[in-house]
Amino acid sequence: MTTASPDLLGTIVAATRRIVDVREAAKPARAVAAEQSRTPDGAAFERALRGNGVAGARVIAECKRRSPSRGILRADYNPAVHARAYADAGAVAVSVLTEPTFFDGTPDHLRQVRAAVDLPLLRKDFIVTEYQLIEAASLGADAALLIVGAVTQGELTTLLRAAEQLSLAAVVEVHDSDELRRAVDAGSRIIGVNSRNLRTLSVDREVLERIAAQLPSGVTAVAESGIRTREDMERLSRAGYDAFLVGERLIGQPDPGAALRELRGA
Repeated sequence: MTTASPDLLGTIVAATRRIVDVREAAKPARAVAAEQSRTPDGAAFERALRGNGVAGARVIAECKRRSPSRGILRADYNPAVHARAYADAGAVAVSVLTEPTFFDGTPDHLRQVRAAVDLPLLRKDFIVTEYQLIEAASLGADAALLIVGAVTQGELTTLLRAAEQLSLAAVVEVHDSDELRRAVDAGSRIIGVNSRNLRTLSVDREVLERIAAQLPSGVTAVAESGIRTREDMERLSRAGYDAFLVGERLIGQPDPGAALRELRGA
């Protein structure tokens, strides 16, 4: 008898839908939107990923306490402190995990980081409803992650439109050629290629170069996961990537800011 592989992405998405339903019942979208104090600057986020004149690699440095593959990454997790260290070390943007069940994140972590730094911020979560985008705008994000494998094509198109209406940039994450086609068909401007399969947690670094060769001209390309060295980023830059999202490589170090400086080679 063959045992089916666990589908972690499906599990997380199902949990997310339940959690978001609870949050929305407690505070409707109207009330969340009323708390918004700034307009997201999605255009600044996109410019940062392609910015000319940036010394060293353009890195979106990530704040996250835990990962499903490695468990607790940092016991003394303080996203505001880590974000300031990243900003001082030359990050072009900061990504904040807000998913609670598998990453120990909370929406409030994004609010804390917004109060601490002026850099463009990416809300990293499993976004499946427009409500989460309204939350992202209210919490201080300039961009939101949309994972192609987590939504239907219709949902992806709807979420991209909603993000645009909120002035949020959207990093549309893909893992293979079929998902890339879906992202392009939906009109994605920023495409993140993740070498980690979120259904199995396996990492295939060759995915980054395979997909890079298929990216259409004009999109902003972000490489995600499996980036360990400056040489990795130099190689992937030559392959066509504009920026790099790096989390576990940094957050588990004694000094995440120093680790980012070393990685960027600025």
